[in-house]
Amino acid sequence: MIHTNEDTIAAIATAASDAGIGIIRVSGSKAVSVVSRFYQNSKHEYDLEQHANGTIRFGYFCDAKGNLIDEVMVSVMRAPHSYTKEDVIEVNTHGGTMVMQKILHELISDENECRLAEPGEFTKRAFLNGRIDLTRAEAVMDIIEAKSEFALSNSEKQLRGDMRNIIVDMRAQIIYEMAFIESALDDPENYDLTDYSSRIMPMCDKLIRKCDNLLKSADEGRVRATGLSTVIIGKPNSGKSSLLNVLTGEETAIVTDIAGTTRDVIEHDVKIDNILLHVIDTAGIRDSADKIEAIGVEKARKFAKEAELIIYMVDSTSQVGDEDIEILTSVKDKKIIVLLNKTDKEDEIIITKENIQKLLETVGINTGVPIITTSMILGNGIDDLKNAISDLFFNGKLVPEDEIYITNLRHKQLLEKADRSLNLVRDSIEQGLSEDFYTIDLHDAYESLGLIIGEEVGDDLVEEIFSKFCMGK
Repeated sequence: MIHTNEDTIAAIATAASDAGIGIIRVSGSKAVSVVSRFYQNSKHEYDLEQHANGTIRFGYFCDAKGNLIDEVMVSVMRAPHSYTKEDVIEVNTHGGTMVMQKILHELISDENECRLAEPGEFTKRAFLNGRIDLTRAEAVMDIIEAKSEFALSNSEKQLRGDMRNIIVDMRAQIIYEMAFIESALDDPENYDLTDYSSRIMPMCDKLIRKCDNLLKSADEGRVRATGLSTVIIGKPNSGKSSLLNVLTGEETAIVTDIAGTTRDVIEHDVKIDNILLHVIDTAGIRDSADKIEAIGVEKARKFAKEAELIIYMVDSTSQVGDEDIEILTSVKDKKIIVLLNKTDKEDEIIITKENIQKLLETVGINTGVPIITTSMILGNGIDDLKNAISDLFFNGKLVPEDEIYITNLRHKQLLEKADRSLNLVRDSIEQGLSEDFYTIDLHDAYESLGLIIGEEVGDDLVEEIFSKFCMGK
């Protein structure tokens, strides 16, 4: 069966698990009539067609034979005053998986009248029907997937249109200049291009700065929104699992004096102030005849290669050697923070920061690696670790949270294209080229910015974006 955007669709909009309530959403021109077949009011009358927009009524949802499935509250939202700008009915039922599935099954029993919605199809219709632009549509999914206060806050700004407003303003300035140039070329008697290059240059510089500022926020925005993939590595018994326990504030990993306690990777999300870390505690890296431990060591090496941040734990009471050189050599191209641990054992310390610095130089890492003295027993060094992460990824200063951040890779790539096009315009001005050369690159910048908000977007990209949404959204 070929699906179209004119079909009436239905899906479970809440999590498919036992809960207090569940919601089945229906959208399309037949939404009211489809649900009316199964809904009865408190007097057991089928009167959903008479419900006014923006109302909610108590009643019963029955199957096609009239058998009661559940007591429900039915919300009526008529076009265009709904999420999709179509007629939308939401059936609020008890949150059991079985009851929600039974209601959904009845609604889609006749696919010609109502079919199961595809992932993200409700939000796609909101976009296609002009209620939201593409940045706001993508923000819906970002809100659902937000794992930090920053991610949620930034997504909410995108949803209310902050990013869209910036892009629309930039495009308005570009299209004005494009129109002026075209008018002057077609009608030179009424539109004067004398000294035009000196008038357009400030606008061009302003838009380039705007692109650059947004792009500068991209890496920090992504890190703050999605977190840093962080791997703790080191030799056995250096304090890796103790660090994970200190960061999580609970006994996440088993800690003993026996080397090789950690055999597998342990993953945990940790928040240090407003920095989210996806922390992976790994098996101590060493040559081992133990088959299980050897598998854990191999996993540790694999995760270290994929990590964005390496926290390298060193036991300050134990000599460094070939294993340390091997570990650091394998991650020398990563961002690394060295924690010189067990500094509470003052009488047993044999490794200093100077020793570590020489070790780093041995493997070709000469500067820029923070070396922090720590004691997992006393909890010392965690603030220094936080500051080191801030220095490595945010240049020591976080952008104010009321700024809009670029957290979407698609947006970043399109802004980079727009930035390149605007710089080409600037080059043309500086080279004294004629004004008709400007319009080519101005148009490219205009088009790239339009792709961000969906003004120039094709059907294939729309399908790709919304296919990543969850069912019922």
